[in-house]
Amino acid sequence: MSAGGSRWTAERVLALAPDAASGKAGAELAAPGPWSGTGAGRGAVWGRCRGSGGTPYRTVVDVAGDGSPGYGCSCPSRKSPCKHALGLLLLWAAGEEAVREAPRDVPDWAESWLSGRREEGGGQGEQGERQGDPQGERQGRRREEAAPEAARRRAERRAARIAAGATELEQRLADLLRGGLAGTEGAGRSGYAVWDETAARMVDAQAPGLAARVRELGAVPGSGPGWPSRLLEECALLHLLDQGFLGIGGLPEPLAATVRSRVGITTGTAEVLADRDALVRDHWLVLGRHESEEGKVTARRFWLYGRRTGRTALVLSFGAAGRAPEPALPVGVSLDADLAYYPGAPALRAALGERHAAPEPGGRPPGAGVHEALASYGAALCGDPWLDGWPVVLADVVPVPVGEDWQLAEAEGDSALPVVRTAGVRSRMWRLAAVSGGGPVTVFGECGHRGFTPYTVWAGPEADAGPEAAIPLAAADARGGAA
Repeated sequence: MSAGGSRWTAERVLALAPDAASGKAGAELAAPGPWSGTGAGRGAVWGRCRGSGGTPYRTVVDVAGDGSPGYGCSCPSRKSPCKHALGLLLLWAAGEEAVREAPRDVPDWAESWLSGRREEGGGQGEQGERQGDPQGERQGRRREEAAPEAARRRAERRAARIAAGATELEQRLADLLRGGLAGTEGAGRSGYAVWDETAARMVDAQAPGLAARVRELGAVPGSGPGWPSRLLEECALLHLLDQGFLGIGGLPEPLAATVRSRVGITTGTAEVLADRDALVRDHWLVLGRHESEEGKVTARRFWLYGRRTGRTALVLSFGAAGRAPEPALPVGVSLDADLAYYPGAPALRAALGERHAAPEPGGRPPGAGVHEALASYGAALCGDPWLDGWPVVLADVVPVPVGEDWQLAEAEGDSALPVVRTAGVRSRMWRLAAVSGGGPVTVFGECGHRGFTPYTVWAGPEADAGPEAAIPLAAADARGGAA
């Protein structure tokens, strides 16, 4: 048996961090350097981590079953999980090169801890079952039967903690509005520290999604002209999310799933792919790719378009400690593969399953006009009011500079979309303009309430590269990767 059926993602591991500082410290330990004697098997991950003392800390994590993991570490930290447990799990998530499968090589100290935990009902009864012990088998069956009930109780406890955090956040927002937004601009670092403290409280409440939105609020007062209206908008969206979770029992299930995802209650990739009836097989064209640094973690996003189904999907992965996330797919290729969509509305994020053939050139996707793009984003907002952007392909548009900004204007119409001001957007747009040469092109990107963010361009029919060639617009995205 492997450590947990399938290796976890970095996203799932970081969601366990008791606070932001622990997550950051764990990410710094997600490298082979300080570790020795690592291994995985029989529902556990173990290893020794070099610390400030002469004796390495012994760390073991029980990841068996569907419930909450258990942590054992010889370090003096009172946090659970400690930074060593988080670092070990992130190292395990990186693949077998970092932590090998070694079910027969469990060290005695890890075996002793696991046996004690599982005899107390914290895990599966594997040892007795493996040795043919009838009493162990009966205990294992009883624990397996009790596992769903235990998982339900843990989910209820977490929901109660998140609800308490959302209630506290509502009071914080009410205090902010009662005192007025104007006072937040002059607060400087002290004002940001208050938001950072509130975000840490949300992490303590096991609501990392709320924590991320709170941190974004702290940066709005220094974001330039018009910040009060932007801050009010973000406060309103955060208030809506709080109320959505506090009243989640009265929401239709697709919206309830979206709310759970937005506050940070994630669904595991293995769980999503386990429903064979929900798999969608298609020839998926890789529309675009974008990487961003989120603390010590690299987030990679791929957008896919199904040739047969006409559906769009977002594949999101994470890599810690400088490791590139998987998968690495060149923009413009087509994959014959299975996808499974995560719960929520509208269905967008998906897990990539089995690939049935090698990637091949994908060609140009069908595009839409400006009005159709805005309509698709508006429809998506009905299912997810917190959606910043929706993937669309614009056909026959021309990049047009407007002062220091840009627009994408229809070649045969009178409509245009403003391009969002983001880091590196000017270089992207000059690259797009060079490909266009003043003629119409096809552009993939995200359409949102602030405008359009471009990621990929397909040149016009006269281009030297060929009209079917996909050209990533960001230098980091253009490096692609081996499929």
